Amino acid sequence: MYGLDLRIGKLIPAALFAAVTLLSFPLAVVPAGAEEIQSSIARGGRLYDKWYKVIKAPKPEETHSAWPASNTKKSGDATQRCKACHGWDLMGKDGAYSTGSYQTGIKGLAAMAGQPNEVVISAVQDDLHGFGGKMDDQDYIDLANFVTKGQFDIDAFINRETKVAVGDVGKGEEYYNTVCSNCHGADGSLPKDMGVMLGDLALGNPWEIIQKIQNGQPAERMPAMRAFGTQVSADILAYMQTLPTE
Repeated sequence: MYGLDLRIGKLIPAALFAAVTLLSFPLAVVPAGAEEIQSSIARGGRLYDKWYKVIKAPKPEETHSAWPASNTKKSGDATQRCKACHGWDLMGKDGAYSTGSYQTGIKGLAAMAGQPNEVVISAVQDDLHGFGGKMDDQDYIDLANFVTKGQFDIDAFINRETKVAVGDVGKGEEYYNTVCSNCHGADGSLPKDMGVMLGDLALGNPWEIIQKIQNGQPAERMPAMRAFGTQVSADILAYMQTLPTE
């Protein structure tokens, strides 16, 4: 048996041909240094949501020192969450938190997209944010990955004026019924301790819901859908907005 060595255009014995082929076309198809990062980004999203739940730390009781005195509607642990100041859409004062009970006047994190992780980690640990020593190294890395690598154009998936998801309801129904309904129920009424229907949440704060679909719920076994692409999450959100609200 012979094979054709394409490099020299000659027939050579099969065994030698196989060896030459392996040398000519390396088996590795993943670029050197590449690694799966979506799970880190998703975990970072859960830390951004409620870091103390993720790492099983005691719930902070005090109001964050950087919380503006002008906002008296929130206090205690609610002010200790990254999302409380920077928003579910990561746009801070320029996004959904430009008004409402979480209005703080604090800027968003859009400028951090694409920055080195060290920039975010340094900010999280500085005196203003005050989270130095409260988490492990991997926690800081995951949180930084979410901020620097996990941002997406949320306005492409949620209409900011109407709050309506830009998604395929039919596909969203398929995803929801195969991934979400086992825990949340076909009508979005579960678990009961949520105290509110998913349909109501999806219509009221779609920015929160798409982030939770993407990244999962802190300290719960809810799957993160980030690895499947943002459009899948938007499709699920679009279907959830058709569920009962009461």
